[in-house]
Amino acid sequence: MKELPVEDSRQEKSSAHPEVPRRDFIKIAGATVLSPILAEIFTSRTAPAILKGGKLYILQQGSVVPATDEELKKQIEEWGKQNNYQITLETINGNDLQPKTTAVIQSGTGPDIIQLLHNWPHLYANGCIDVEDISEELGEKFGGYYEQIIGHCKVEGRWKAVPYCFANNAQTYRADWFEEIGVKEFPDTWEEYHRVGKILKGQGRPFGQTFGHTYVDGYSIHYPYLWSFGGKEVEADGKTVALDSPETLQAVEMVVQLWKDCYDETGLSWEDTSNNRAFLAEQISCTLNAASIYAVARRDNLEIASKIRHAANPRGPAGRFHFHNTFEYAIMKYSKQADAAKDLLRWLMARENFSKWLPLSQGLFTAATKIYEKDPLWEQDPVILPYRDLARYGRSPGYAGPPNRKASEALSKYIITDMFAFAIQGLKSPQEAVKWAAAELRYVYEK
Repeated sequence: MKELPVEDSRQEKSSAHPEVPRRDFIKIAGATVLSPILAEIFTSRTAPAILKGGKLYILQQGSVVPATDEELKKQIEEWGKQNNYQITLETINGNDLQPKTTAVIQSGTGPDIIQLLHNWPHLYANGCIDVEDISEELGEKFGGYYEQIIGHCKVEGRWKAVPYCFANNAQTYRADWFEEIGVKEFPDTWEEYHRVGKILKGQGRPFGQTFGHTYVDGYSIHYPYLWSFGGKEVEADGKTVALDSPETLQAVEMVVQLWKDCYDETGLSWEDTSNNRAFLAEQISCTLNAASIYAVARRDNLEIASKIRHAANPRGPAGRFHFHNTFEYAIMKYSKQADAAKDLLRWLMARENFSKWLPLSQGLFTAATKIYEKDPLWEQDPVILPYRDLARYGRSPGYAGPPNRKASEALSKYIITDMFAFAIQGLKSPQEAVKWAAAELRYVYEK
C-alpha cells in the first residue's frame, strides 16, 4: 500500500462552498453575473458539504497504462492539499480486487472508496451507500450516461456506485493484410467477417479469439455472438430462462463455422494476453481487444503500428453489440468520510481534471458520460477513433433481465463461454450445447 505524500497544510482549507440564503442570492444575481462558485452551488443538486480535513483511503485496480495512474495520483493529491486530507491510494492487481473488496466489506473496515468493475455494485449493494445525489448530478452535467453502466451502477432503482469509465474492446486488425485480399473496410456483418477470415486463414493469417476461462477476453466476444443473433439468457423478468431458442442455436452454429474456417485453433488454451502477443508477433490478422495492442506497438516503435486499424463488432440479425468492462466508484457504508469521498469524486469527474486523465489512456478508456464523445482526444489519432462510439453498443450479462447477482454467477461459471467451447470442439452438437447451457442457467436462476 502506497501513501501519497501530502504537503503540510498552511491552514484548514476546503473546496466546499458555504450555503447562501435564497433572498441574498437573488440580490447578488440581480446585481452581477454569477461567479463560478455560486453557479456551482445553485446548479448542483445539493450544496457541497463543508469538509474539515482528515484521512481518506481509496482502493482500485492498477491500470495497464501507467500514465493514467500517475495522473490520477496527481489529481487526488491536489484535492488532498486543498482540503487538508491525508490520502492513501492503493492500486492492486485486477484479479485481487474482488477478493479484497469482499473481505473489507465483511470486516466492516478498510477503504472509504473502492473502484468496482462490471456489475459488482449488484454484488456489494448492502455494503455501499446510496450515491444518487452525485451520480444524478454528474450525469446531468456531462450529457448523460450510457445504458450499460447505468445498469451496472443502479441496483433495484438506486445508485450504488458513481459511473467513471469504460474499457472498450474493438476489432483490432491488420489493414494491410485485409487490403491485399481486396477488403478496404472491416466487415459489417458476421457473414462478411466469416468470408474474409476464411480467406486469411487459408493464407496462414487466421483470426484469433480465446474460448477459455479468462479474466475478460473470452466473454467479451462470446456474449456479443449470442446477442447479435437475438439470443438471450433470460426474459425481462430476470427469472425465466430463455436461452434454448432458434436464435441461440443460430449463434452457436455460426461460431462453429468461424472456429473451423477463420480462427487460430490454439485459442482454446489462450489467456488474456495471448492474443496480444500473437497479434504483435504477426501470427494472427484480427482479434477483439482493447487499444493496448496498438499502444504497445506505438510505444515500442514496431513497424506494424502503422498497419493496425480498429472497428466495431460485426452485426447480426438482431444488431451490433459489445460487452465492455465498466469502472465505477463506490463509497463504503462503514466509511466516516462519505461527504469527503463524494467531493473527491466530483473533483475527479470535473471536466478540467477528467479531460487531462482521459487522453493518457490512448483510447483504452472512454468516459461514462456522453459529453466526451466530442473531446479533442478523438481528433488526435484517427486509428483510435472507433473506440469513441463503442459504448453505445454496450449490453450487460443477464440480458434481457437485469445484470444482478444471478447474472454474475452465470458469468463466473462461464456458461455462455462453455456453450460455444463445447460446440466448436465437437464435444457436444450445437443443439446439445444450447440445451446444456440452458439447464445450467436454470440451476442458477431457478434455485
